[in-house]
Amino acid sequence: MAFQKFLNYFKVFSDRKLLAFMGSGLIVSVAYMDPGNWGTDIGGGASFNYDLLWVVWLASGMAMLFQYLSGKLGIAGYSLPELVKEKLRRKWLVWFYWVLAEIAILATDLAEFLGIVVALNLLFGIPLLWGTYIAVADVLIILLLTQKRFRTLEQSFIIFVSIIGLGYVYELFITKPDISSVIFHSVKPILTKESALIAVGIIGATVMPHALFVHSWLIKNKIINANFGSKLKTLKYHLIDNVVSLTIAGCINAAIIIMSAAAFYKSGINVATLDQAYTTLIPLFGKFAALIFALALLSAGISSSVTGTLAGQSVMDGLTGFRISIWIRRLITRFINVIPVTIAVLLGIEPLRILILSQVALSLLIPLPLIPLIIYTADKNIMKELVNKKITTIFSIIFALVILGFNGYLLYQVFFQGVGLG
Repeated sequence: MAFQKFLNYFKVFSDRKLLAFMGSGLIVSVAYMDPGNWGTDIGGGASFNYDLLWVVWLASGMAMLFQYLSGKLGIAGYSLPELVKEKLRRKWLVWFYWVLAEIAILATDLAEFLGIVVALNLLFGIPLLWGTYIAVADVLIILLLTQKRFRTLEQSFIIFVSIIGLGYVYELFITKPDISSVIFHSVKPILTKESALIAVGIIGATVMPHALFVHSWLIKNKIINANFGSKLKTLKYHLIDNVVSLTIAGCINAAIIIMSAAAFYKSGINVATLDQAYTTLIPLFGKFAALIFALALLSAGISSSVTGTLAGQSVMDGLTGFRISIWIRRLITRFINVIPVTIAVLLGIEPLRILILSQVALSLLIPLPLIPLIIYTADKNIMKELVNKKITTIFSIIFALVILGFNGYLLYQVFFQGVGLG
């Protein structure tokens, strides 16, 4: 009987409606393997070995639950920004919320932008300053991917995620990490004053505000003109899509810190930049390993840019009612971020440091979508039969408090213990 149930569980993967539904989770999943993750995970692995691996798994688990709630909101017929606007009511509060949400989108895009700029420099030797302007052209890729059926966009993400995933399978194969240490540090929490900044950065790079906004919007739009059955049936499809996509993302995220620990910490090399990580791989493991690293970084930057653009669109649509072309929005966002990136390059500020700080900023902005998401999905008037079970709400609150605890610990160290962010 138990074996039959096990078989029935996997039989659902042959359901054509499930295969038609899957895709939104993949688009959201790249938020958990974007260049911001690279910055925090490479810094964490190179400086603290496998010590922060448990933070990666914890953050991935929390992200999986919160993305499930966001998608469930979409199945109930709402996007998170729309509900926030409806509940806040007062116009000035809505606009204030929108400004904060846009700051989170810009911080996200900054990390993705830097990833593309650095990857272009590593692959083709393009100076960082020139790369900041060339990277604006990724808007053309977004326009190409979104001008046809949305399903085409979802399918293109299979390629992006495959490049990143297979790239890190190869990197792990050649760096040969210590499996016993990987297992030990996956379950043994270790956090010091020195590693707190990176730990919060990992949380910010994993449980991301824009991903929580966009998931509900993606699924709401997906089910409008499609028949996936009842809402409860659709919820089952969403659960599978969410778990599969974010498990892949979590494994890739963990692979980054594992590779960094095995390659750099093990060799006694304190890698502080993305380009240093690239050049250090060459004498250690050969040019091909460095090439794979750079290609995966470029793929991560481009794919996460698409997700960030869609998130910005969902926030603007839901909170302000403004409707502009998605590629015009991307141009505006890109040109805004050209300014701080150009200044940073001219001042010689390391891209990796900017990446890490952008993720810390995101972590501090997580409550913006997180708190209303928990409140709304626990409201039976909004969710009807999809309302959270009590245990789901309890775990959501616990995870939210964990995230706020990480943020509070960081702020305490910065303002009272003198631990610098730079």
